[in-house]
Amino acid sequence: MGDTLEFNEIYQEVKGSWNDGRLRFSKQNVVYKSSKTGKVDSIPASELNAAQWRRVCLGHGIKLSTSTGHVYKYDGFRDTDFEKISEFFKANYKLELTEKDMCVKGWNWGTAKFSGPLLSFDVNDNSAFEIPLSNVSQCATGKNEVTLEFHQNDDTEVSLMEVRFYVPPSQSDERQDPVEAFAQSVLSKADVIQATGDAVCIFKELQCLTPRGRYDIRIYPTFLHLHGKTFDYKIPYTTVLRLFLLPHKDQRQMFFVISLDPPIKQGQTRYHFLILLFSKEEDINLTLNMSEEDVERRFEGKLSKNMSGSLYEMVSRVMKALVNRKITVPGNFQGHSGAQCITCSYKASSGLLYPLERGFIYVHKPPVHLRFEEISCVNFARGTTTTRSFDFEIETKQGNQYTFSSIEREEYGKLFDFVNAKKLNIKNRGFKEGMKGKIDEYSDSDDDQHDAYLERMKAEGKIREEGNDTDESDGESDESFNPGEEDDDIAEEYDSNASASDSSEDGDDSEDDSAKKKKAKKAKVVKEKKERKPRKEKKQKDTGGPKRPMSAYMLWLNSSRERIKSENPGISITEISKKAGEMWRQLGKDEKEEWEIKAGEARRQYDKAKKEYAESGGGSASSSKKESKKSGGKKEEKKRKSAGGEKEKERGGGNDSFKSREFIETSESSSDSDHKSSKSKRKKPESDEEEEEAVSTPASSEEESD
Repeated sequence: MGDTLEFNEIYQEVKGSWNDGRLRFSKQNVVYKSSKTGKVDSIPASELNAAQWRRVCLGHGIKLSTSTGHVYKYDGFRDTDFEKISEFFKANYKLELTEKDMCVKGWNWGTAKFSGPLLSFDVNDNSAFEIPLSNVSQCATGKNEVTLEFHQNDDTEVSLMEVRFYVPPSQSDERQDPVEAFAQSVLSKADVIQATGDAVCIFKELQCLTPRGRYDIRIYPTFLHLHGKTFDYKIPYTTVLRLFLLPHKDQRQMFFVISLDPPIKQGQTRYHFLILLFSKEEDINLTLNMSEEDVERRFEGKLSKNMSGSLYEMVSRVMKALVNRKITVPGNFQGHSGAQCITCSYKASSGLLYPLERGFIYVHKPPVHLRFEEISCVNFARGTTTTRSFDFEIETKQGNQYTFSSIEREEYGKLFDFVNAKKLNIKNRGFKEGMKGKIDEYSDSDDDQHDAYLERMKAEGKIREEGNDTDESDGESDESFNPGEEDDDIAEEYDSNASASDSSEDGDDSEDDSAKKKKAKKAKVVKEKKERKPRKEKKQKDTGGPKRPMSAYMLWLNSSRERIKSENPGISITEISKKAGEMWRQLGKDEKEEWEIKAGEARRQYDKAKKEYAESGGGSASSSKKESKKSGGKKEEKKRKSAGGEKEKERGGGNDSFKSREFIETSESSSDSDHKSSKSKRKKPESDEEEEEAVSTPASSEEESD
């Protein structure tokens, strides 16, 4: 048998609510850690004096009693765990794990027994139920009955409000009332806060952010009393989970945060945190209302009777000594401005986010504390209000999401390094690592929230398009694009300004200059348009080639489409795509990896088939046909241009001043326009001979008309 025994999903009852956690038995102690709060209970092995194995609602349970009078109960064990736990207790704790039966008869008449912090109601020496006296908030007495009221827990769906015990009058002993004796036994161990005696010390008019106001804090040995103008709060030290001392970003103030479970209540409002704000410059001289011997014996050197220093130091020292818990301070994190916190907004209120060594805490409205153990993943998203900020999202294992928005983009690198160093799961890690140190690109993103899968799909599409462009460019030539010939056309069209200026009379020089500038500018624009690269011809699809492989997402969608339709009857095609995208983003890494493997295998098969198809001569016929078509088109274009040049030469005749096409079209006779309209209606020639005949015919008719 090993030195330790560990069990997961072990439950502990806390004020009517079952909290799960992990339990470990070792030679030195018994340790239980709550999954909800992270609180750790450690029982030294030397203090254990009794152990019982009992059948309970959640399988089997263990009840441990200590020499200090505490009782611990843990449920959720299996029947097969009894033997190994019993052997471990015998070997390491020298304890016998005894089996104890519970009474399940449902009788309401029995015997009340007080054993330490428990009130046990027994029927025939078997326990029917047990009440932890620390859960009792009030104890009221009547003539023959005692009424117990209990602290409430917000996490429970059904709460036990009160229990009434009928106490019959005693015939033997009339000196003590049995009802009063019963009530005193309850009150001796109950968590009933009564401000009896003097306070250890009092802090006057402290600024409290949650609950808001100025409060006098009176420190008692077992509880903390907040006395304000309107409300009073009494906080037992047993409800304090953690203490935090956090420096403000302005370096002139300090936050002192007390985490509470269960929270303090005022009507329907619950305060899970008590937040005090101090100025670093405020000092105090403190004297404890105890003798020096009592202070030394009670606090073992942690406090002294007379102390002086900053107010926040005195409050934190006293609280640490009384609660007996460590004070958490920020670790090594430093933001862009050198502060140990980040300015951000949560639920439309501005505050400060502190990255700690084992979690995050946000102050102050509302306060949030998130331990790394609770966090499932984090996400960096673009800010929804401005491009100069980003959002930091935290998703817990329980499915809750916390969004801290409006974080300056300069803080991104520091925060990313911190999260990465703590080995937290970053939801969009692939994208963000590429963007590290490139805040501008990140802030200029068009997406409100980064989608890692969408980015990957875009990248694959870009690679595929580049591959298509390469294939197209291999079968194309730029011979059909002749910028020189197009330049000749442009010059010919706009040279009419020369003849016009020669034949015009002397006039205003400014008008001629402005006209020249306008025409030159227009010619430049047309020339730039002509010189643009012509649109590539659409690539003819090779129907005989292998089919391109599908991506991992498309493979998954094809297999899941029918299931989505059946689960959402009447859903449209667009809604199916949207629903599928959401489901794909929520898939785990392992599930996505399965489809990535299938997509990779399909890609390899496609590459192999494409190579075999190319080696067998596939696709060559279509490319040769395309080349021949291009060369034929080029030949026709050259013939057409040469014929057009002869035509222009005939039209020019022996005139010295050159006439442009534009001038000819406006000055020629109507017969010329008739010939042009008949030419446009003529059927396109199918051969080179027909084209030559069509070009020469209008020229001869023009000569006859002249």
